[in-house]
Amino acid sequence: MAFDSLTEKLQNVFKNLRSKGRLTEDDVKTALKEVKMALLEADVNFKVVKGFIKSVQERAVGQDVMNGLNPGQMVIKIVNEELVNLMGSETTEIQLQPGSAITVIMMAGLQGAGKTTTTAKLAGKFKLKGKKPLLVACDVYRPAAIKQLQINGEKQGVEVFSMGDKNKPADIAKAALEHAKKNGNNIVILDTAGRLHIDEDMMGELQEIKEAVDVHQTILVVDAMTGQDAVNVAGNFNDKIGIDGVIVTKLDGDTRGGAALSIKAVTGRPILYVGMGEKLSDLEQFYPDRMASRILGMGDVLTLIEKAGAEMDEEKARQMTQKMKKAQFDFEDYLESMNQMKKMGGLSSVMSMMPGLGGMGGGKMPDLDNEENEKRMARMEAIIYSMTPDERRNPDLLNPSRKHRIARGAGVDIAEVNRMVKQFNEAKKMMKKLPGMMGGRGGKKGKFKLPF
Repeated sequence: MAFDSLTEKLQNVFKNLRSKGRLTEDDVKTALKEVKMALLEADVNFKVVKGFIKSVQERAVGQDVMNGLNPGQMVIKIVNEELVNLMGSETTEIQLQPGSAITVIMMAGLQGAGKTTTTAKLAGKFKLKGKKPLLVACDVYRPAAIKQLQINGEKQGVEVFSMGDKNKPADIAKAALEHAKKNGNNIVILDTAGRLHIDEDMMGELQEIKEAVDVHQTILVVDAMTGQDAVNVAGNFNDKIGIDGVIVTKLDGDTRGGAALSIKAVTGRPILYVGMGEKLSDLEQFYPDRMASRILGMGDVLTLIEKAGAEMDEEKARQMTQKMKKAQFDFEDYLESMNQMKKMGGLSSVMSMMPGLGGMGGGKMPDLDNEENEKRMARMEAIIYSMTPDERRNPDLLNPSRKHRIARGAGVDIAEVNRMVKQFNEAKKMMKKLPGMMGGRGGKKGKFKLPF
């Protein structure tokens, strides 16, 4: 995740704070100086960092904190609360028109930010909520843009309205709105053209669209990997055309992620969603409190449970949980858990949301989904598929001769089969403990247990 380096640095600062029984004002100031450096290195806006550190310091050197039973823990709590405030305190939804009225959403952003893909991802989110979205191809300059939107729209099962590349975007938007009225679409999402940098032509075109149709929500898509530039872009767009919210893409990449911490403070506009991968399902609603927890290495169990719930039907989840509790987990379940892991974004994604594992206990989160590990997973699958159904359901049957046969069938060395069986037994022990750890968390979604 984008914040791995920041998480690691903050965890080291907090480790030092926890190790002190009592804190002096100098201890707090020294710790906050390190927090300040960590935030600046993560590319958080300088003015934002300055204001953040001031707010934390004013609260952290108060008598209640300094004389409390656990001052170090209190300072960490304050840092967490101020991080949440910085990113917007509350989760913001895209405002839709009441009743059956059509909501027009205009997507804007620079070229390369992932706007067209994000537009299709957003349409998929609305479809899952029972809406009938219409995607509109208003980017008439980039040859592949219309085709890309059509392909992604088809994958999401969402209709795409296009008039080719010979009409003005404002006219396309007008025609799309008429089409929506006739065909019962209640959300119209306009995919507008991006540029390599902000220019008058782009802003003029967006204004023209706003004059041609009533745009209810203008959403800016920015690339987290551009760091402070993303914040500057958001400020410029907000000043020139006005934006209602921001979607930050590529937050799963190897980037410093400071944009996500700066946008709300600089523009006053909330982050609505974050892009966490290439797949069309990899768009997460932005929860400031959950993001703060991830950044501080406290995990994000709620999002993890929601992901598990979205990717796995309730009956399957219930059966898996029962098997875990009774230690009846077998190789078929192991295979299923690997498939679920892939659907949920891979092992790195899952571990980044587990409390205490986001920064691997203060170390940098390794790339667990690299090519070598993917090959290892494929070999593990081959080993399981080389077992008979009885062997998969009853791992205790695996004696040395059976293991040799399985190794030959999977095309691997016997040592690899032994290693996988040992790994399976260790995982089985851990899984027996997990349901108890995770049960009862997550409000409405709490009924889902983790499927791995």
